[in-house]
Amino acid sequence: MSRTWPQVKKLGDPDALRARLAELDVDLPVDDEVQPAPDGVLASPFEVAGRTVGNRFAVLPMEGWDATADGRPTELLRRRWRRFGESGAKLVWGGEAVAVRHDGRANPNQLCIGPHSVDDLAGLRAELVAAHERTTGRSDDLFVGLQLTHSGRWARPDGQPAPRTALRHPVLDARVGLDDEAAAAAAVLDDDELAVLTEDFVTAAQVAADAGFDFVDLKACHGYLAHELLAAANRSGAHGGDLAARARFHLDLVAAVRERCPDLAIGVRLSVYDVVPYRPGPDGVGVPEPAAPDAVSEPLRFGGRPPWTSDRSVLEAGPGGGGPAGERSVPERLSDTDAALLASVDLAEPSTLVGWLADAGVSMLCVTAGSPYLNPHVQRPAFFPPSDGYQPPEDPLVGVARMQVATRELARRHPQLTMVGSGLSYLQDFFGNVAQPLVADGWMSVAGLGRMVLSYPELPVDLLAGRPVARRKVCRTFSDCTTAPRNGLVSGCYPLDEHYKELPERVELAAVKKRHRAERAASGIGDEGASS
Repeated sequence: MSRTWPQVKKLGDPDALRARLAELDVDLPVDDEVQPAPDGVLASPFEVAGRTVGNRFAVLPMEGWDATADGRPTELLRRRWRRFGESGAKLVWGGEAVAVRHDGRANPNQLCIGPHSVDDLAGLRAELVAAHERTTGRSDDLFVGLQLTHSGRWARPDGQPAPRTALRHPVLDARVGLDDEAAAAAAVLDDDELAVLTEDFVTAAQVAADAGFDFVDLKACHGYLAHELLAAANRSGAHGGDLAARARFHLDLVAAVRERCPDLAIGVRLSVYDVVPYRPGPDGVGVPEPAAPDAVSEPLRFGGRPPWTSDRSVLEAGPGGGGPAGERSVPERLSDTDAALLASVDLAEPSTLVGWLADAGVSMLCVTAGSPYLNPHVQRPAFFPPSDGYQPPEDPLVGVARMQVATRELARRHPQLTMVGSGLSYLQDFFGNVAQPLVADGWMSVAGLGRMVLSYPELPVDLLAGRPVARRKVCRTFSDCTTAPRNGLVSGCYPLDEHYKELPERVELAAVKKRHRAERAASGIGDEGASS
């Protein structure tokens, strides 16, 4: 295939980024300079759940497929948490996904709640806090959470797919080996099993509280179980049908956690829109999965809709909020450019759910979209796809902008919530130049860093100190952190992190990528742009 867009690292300055965004007809604010502490917007504190949090940076959940077989931390995992602390970010959103029970693990080396979890997790948190204190000199303004999950359809607790699903799906069932009617029906968790799972989540929340965490993230994103339930329009029983039924699990869970752990704050990382599943086309570029007309219909995509007409009623602005008040103005209605960005997005149900969650006691929302298994260009914009992925069908900057516009709309409707943005690592050298106006303009309360923290955890510290960005550490979205675990290896930044460069898994990863390139070439699928 032929690339039609430049790499971000080749855009020489903020003016070049603005020019590229203009070419794409995308409105995303870009500042010329990032103002350091103490006066910069990104250095400003904010209040959440009765606490003062010291700046506007968040570390998003990043796991490494590197726990023990029984779900306990290893030294490689502890190193990652220390680096989270060294980042200087004052909000640590969940650390990484922790399965509430064995059958909910996404891989055999995911952290999992077990008999040693209180001590293990307290130790992880202590190492993170100690590293943070060494870097910043204080931790009283640090807010650390734990992300709780059940992987549902994508569960592989012992290595092979062992899906537990929320609904029958004619495309996705086949992707996880549910090829016959009986197996697909048996994989669906019934209402009684969901009640048991609710209690497992509450038990895990109590573990987090006992281990000293400030909040839990009740994960509802990326195609995992709690996210899939939100699309279960074709499910029978108490958890299927209209939005109130599909949200019952989430609202019951929030209420149960609040009752058991009244001093524990609650956040939700939510995929606020979805698109159809994608796969590589003949030239390697992602194309929608072929399916029967009803296979990818709107009810099976929470926050998705058919092609946009001209109805903006579900996207109209509500009251302002989400950032330092009064610093800059935010348009009250969507521009034509922003409406086009959200052409396949319907925020009506997600916004309703967010309001219900806030009323139930959720104080923070971390906005994301789609699923890395089905449509990674939507939630993890990247120039280089993972080995089992596809070339992005749009300039990844468009995917970045779409997520920020959706975040802004939800922040404007729900100013009572602390809104955490994501999808920003693709901005690379210009992360701070864009994060700063996003926070100042009220698009979000806090700017999140995901993959970037694997290669350059010190980025927040450097920006706050007024130091130039260390370009040799900047994440270039090579996707090795995805390719490695998809092939049974620990995840990390093999191209840029010196520690991972020395691991024996790097040699294995190179062989895996070489094999995948050969397989693509043999099948006639383009592979231009794959990382080396």
